[in-house]
Amino acid sequence: MRAEEVRVRALASDDLDACWEIEREAYPNPWRRDHFDELLDLDAGLGLAAVDQDDGILGYALGWVVTDEAELANIAVEASWRRRGIGARLLYAFAREAERRGAERVWLEVRESNAEARRFYDRHGFLMVGRRRGYYDRPREDAIVMAADPADLEEADEGRGLVRDT
Repeated sequence: MRAEEVRVRALASDDLDACWEIEREAYPNPWRRDHFDELLDLDAGLGLAAVDQDDGILGYALGWVVTDEAELANIAVEASWRRRGIGARLLYAFAREAERRGAERVWLEVRESNAEARRFYDRHGFLMVGRRRGYYDRPREDAIVMAADPADLEEADEGRGLVRDT
């Protein structure tokens, strides 16, 4: 299967076990499983899944939209599907849906030491706008705060046909 055949759709509660498995594989300090449920249950919650032809979960993006701001809290792609554009598809879909819900800005935090993720967000239109000292535990580390205007992300995505449905 080619990455172009991957769909992005709304995340459902039935998807969360698969998302949590990806989470545990992707992060040294994964979220607890109940965090996924809690976030998806919020009225402001925004969850998206990248799925294969059989609706199997390949990756996810989770966050929330409150008034005119969105927060991308978590994004991950299954290891064998990384570096194929799926993370970018999830990121753009998250920004589009956040904008549809009224967000004028998308925020995120990333570990200062996570150079790969910082380059990914930078490459896709996010700018460093601040730092949260001692934000992360295990190990204690600063978070780099990044932000982007969803419309700018849409312009970066224009013409790529990255998301078929949300």
